Amino acid sequence: MQNPTSFLKKFNYFWKRSQFPEQGPIQISTIDKLIIFLICTVISIISSYKRLLVPNLEISDVFYWGVNFAEVLFICGFLILVSRKENPNINSRQILLITSLLLIVQLIKNIFGPGLSPLSIIVPPALIISQGMGTITALAWVSIASISWPDSIIDINSNLILITLICSGFVSVLGGRIRSRAQLLQLSIFVPIGAFVSQWVLIGNEETALVDNQDFFSLNGQIFSDSLLLAIIMLITILFIPIFESIFGLLTKARLLELADKEKPLIRRLSKEAPGTFEHTLLICGLAEEATRMIGGDIDLVKTGSLYHDIGKLHAPNWFIENQDGSNNPHDEIDDPFKSAEVLQAHVDEGLKFARKNRLPKPIANFIPEHQGTLKMGYFLHKAEEKKLKFNESDFRYKGPIPQSKETAILMLADGCEAALRAMNINASDYEALKTISKIVTSRQLDGQLDDSNLSKGEIFLIKKSFLNVWKRIRHRRIQYPTTKNNTFS
Repeated sequence: MQNPTSFLKKFNYFWKRSQFPEQGPIQISTIDKLIIFLICTVISIISSYKRLLVPNLEISDVFYWGVNFAEVLFICGFLILVSRKENPNINSRQILLITSLLLIVQLIKNIFGPGLSPLSIIVPPALIISQGMGTITALAWVSIASISWPDSIIDINSNLILITLICSGFVSVLGGRIRSRAQLLQLSIFVPIGAFVSQWVLIGNEETALVDNQDFFSLNGQIFSDSLLLAIIMLITILFIPIFESIFGLLTKARLLELADKEKPLIRRLSKEAPGTFEHTLLICGLAEEATRMIGGDIDLVKTGSLYHDIGKLHAPNWFIENQDGSNNPHDEIDDPFKSAEVLQAHVDEGLKFARKNRLPKPIANFIPEHQGTLKMGYFLHKAEEKKLKFNESDFRYKGPIPQSKETAILMLADGCEAALRAMNINASDYEALKTISKIVTSRQLDGQLDDSNLSKGEIFLIKKSFLNVWKRIRHRRIQYPTTKNNTFS
């Protein structure tokens, strides 16, 4: 008999895992780790080397330098840890961006010293990081950039440091929520104005006679010049954000909304060449969006990913039943389950090619293979069994990978439920619809498709409920209008 203590430990582990599964961060190559470590080392040297530039160097000076060096290296590691915790899918390029921005800030601090306002060198990078990697990462970066100051912080006005932290925090929080370029421009105007007013109130009375307008606007590095420089740098930063998106693979809210525009060439092609697939895509998008909203996921990501998940069907639209007119089916003509299975797999492979050709961000391209995972191609597997052909089950499974995020897992479930819900009788009860949804979701769970998705049991329950709510909305009845000669009723 198994040891009761060991059994309880295992039970406790699997219970926690089922309720709050943890998604591990993606692996980073050794060479990338080395480059990141070297950058962090350089940051530590820049931040601490002045402790060694004393006339009579003593052992205690070397010791304090070592402590300072280790301290900065540790907080760089802490920053990377925070970024990977907030976003497990963060890649090495994005970590390089975070550390490189910290390195640039440290270099600027050394070159200009206390002569340059911290507002201008800390607030703009916070906007970039919050837009592409999240609020918590941006706040951690701001804290570290503000603490690890090469020169004595006594040389800088304490009120100015406070204003910098407030402005940076404001930008970090709003930057992660902003959904358009226009809102970014508004932020680049209102934050400098707020900094200007704050400096006027907290600093102006100490160093400037407010009635002397000439001195007030001409003082180097004070009040107006600080705020004006901040506004200019923030505007330049906004102009360069699309470049950062392309180079470092950042996926901002504004970028997601741009990609979700149905006038984009790839989406327009889908609507014209594969209208059935396009209609199916819109219905799935509604299901996935509602489910993601219910569990607090990334709605913009799942909405955009849903629009592009089936673009691979553009390579042969008429091979998919939703685009057929019912007259003939190419699969019946070839009468070969293996070739038919290859066609189904091709819509994933070709979709990834379309994604690369159209430079879709990786988080969007991930929806293409992950929405199918390693599911069975049930219809053609059954055909092969009917013909008594020799085959391996893997011949009739998609190549995967299985969903690696909540959003791609939701899309897989929505894809499976959409056709079944649409086919249900309009008089079907809520219980029958929920039973159908549960059956499809459970089959995906038992097949191991949700193992890496980080969905908890509670979230899966909410997803089922959201699918039911959407079905209840789309099954509404229409009254039968009386017909007249002129058909004027509406």
